[in-house]
Amino acid sequence: MADAAASGRDELAALLALAQLPGMGPVRLRALLGAFETALGAIRAPFGALCALPGFSRAAASAIRGAAPESGIAILERLDRLGARVLAAGDGDFPPLLREIPDPPVVLYVWGDVRLLSRPAAAIVGSRNHTGYGAEAARLLATGVARAAVVVSGMARGIDALAHVAALDAEGSSVGVLGNGFGVVYPAANRALYDRMIRHGCLVTELPPGDRPHAGAFPRRNRLISGLALATVVVEAAPKSGALITADAALEQGRSVLAVPGPITSPTSLGCNRLIQQGAKPALCAADVLEELGLPAPPSPAVPPAPPGPRPAARPPDLDGLQIALWEALAAEAQHVDALVAAAGTGTAAVLTALTDLELRGLVRQEPGMRFALAPPGAV
Repeated sequence: MADAAASGRDELAALLALAQLPGMGPVRLRALLGAFETALGAIRAPFGALCALPGFSRAAASAIRGAAPESGIAILERLDRLGARVLAAGDGDFPPLLREIPDPPVVLYVWGDVRLLSRPAAAIVGSRNHTGYGAEAARLLATGVARAAVVVSGMARGIDALAHVAALDAEGSSVGVLGNGFGVVYPAANRALYDRMIRHGCLVTELPPGDRPHAGAFPRRNRLISGLALATVVVEAAPKSGALITADAALEQGRSVLAVPGPITSPTSLGCNRLIQQGAKPALCAADVLEELGLPAPPSPAVPPAPPGPRPAARPPDLDGLQIALWEALAAEAQHVDALVAAAGTGTAAVLTALTDLELRGLVRQEPGMRFALAPPGAV
């Protein structure tokens, strides 16, 4: 048994050594393994046999012949120190959904609860520069999805981080897909989330420990975010954003795409509204997402009804037209400023000015997350 384990580790080290060669992406690595069956077999293959492979130059053949399994051993030892591991495509713990995508990884570095990679999952992605509305939508969806499935996202600041945090706060599960290697925290502001994901979720990446993020790594990462999930939800996305690249990857993989509709005046909702226009399913609640996973929506935790608050005062007669429109929009319930802009049909600056005037008069109050509500009588 010990010899078999050592043999398996030697083969894995050889595979990692090959994966680190310049220009050796998953497609070429799979071609090598297909031709020579094992990574050790590829390193030991005759020079002429390597040159005979389509797309392999003499320089590539020389690099393969010179690959040092010791470099792979160094990676395995670093993973051991971290408490992480690497999965090869043939490993029983390798995520089954990733095997189905057009360009699956040959090796996947995993840190945390590997069992999460085989559970039903939905990806929730969106803008780094989100609005309060987007943050609220991400939290709502991630909280509901996490009660029945795994929430996958990209560990970026903004909507990604909010989705991870909401899932963990709901005592659910989350998987973060990195565009860098383990031991590098990017962005640095996510250090606490990074540690929390290792303890209570799972981090995955194609890049070896210590690799810094670079521009080309993020589009590659995006295909893994969608590849680990049966459905991808875009919360907010400006045109040409990374979230839309993830949505495109999901469509190429034959997975469902949902989008959160937003105000037509909001640039960060433009990408989502266009996705819906092109046929994406609107994501209005967590049940819409879970339906795509074939899962029933879990019952919401019981919340005692709030005691009735004091009724707002009667509308003052001296309000101008915009202030009247905002008063009527807030008569039923508190609303986010983006919804008020859409309801008023005018610019954000004019709406904020009108809201400030109403707030100074004690007629409106601002709540967390850029939400506004009518103030009860005597609030001032």
